[in-house]
Amino acid sequence: MKHDNMTALQALQCLKNGNKLYLASSNAVGNTSPERRLETARNGQHPYAVIVGCADSRVIPESIFCAGIGDIFVIRGAGNVIDGTQLGSVEYAVEHLGTKLVVVLGHTGCGAVGAAMHENSGHVKCITDEIKRAIGGETDEVKASVLNVKNSVNVIKKNISADGLEVIGALYHTDSGVVDFEI
Repeated sequence: MKHDNMTALQALQCLKNGNKLYLASSNAVGNTSPERRLETARNGQHPYAVIVGCADSRVIPESIFCAGIGDIFVIRGAGNVIDGTQLGSVEYAVEHLGTKLVVVLGHTGCGAVGAAMHENSGHVKCITDEIKRAIGGETDEVKASVLNVKNSVNVIKKNISADGLEVIGALYHTDSGVVDFEI
């Protein structure tokens, strides 16, 4: 499927369709064929969505959305926290690759969100402090994950804009594989 000039709504439908395929399949994989590799090597990448997700090893956006080479532009960091590097990466995908949909993908059982509910030291503190600001005094980890996603969505919206761009939040359920886009 060609992804040039895909609207945010069309991109969202691709993600939803991919998640349905993922839920129904025991070995869901997008197009990683030699032909697809050559096509993207020759013609560049044209991802239909940017996924800003957590570094958690259980949350694999390419698998969750049955995406192959060149389909989605994935940015991962613990707790899907947005800093300058993540913003620059989103901006690159939007401005240089023409991507119209950015999804901040949080998940249940997020260790970074859980850690933010406790005291931390060392380098992880720069992550947990940002999450603490986002979640306030919330003690329910799922609700806290949603608040954290919404914060990251707002940071992106405040800093990046383009015609037709949609920035939304979603929550991946690590137990069922379902992605809730209406959070």
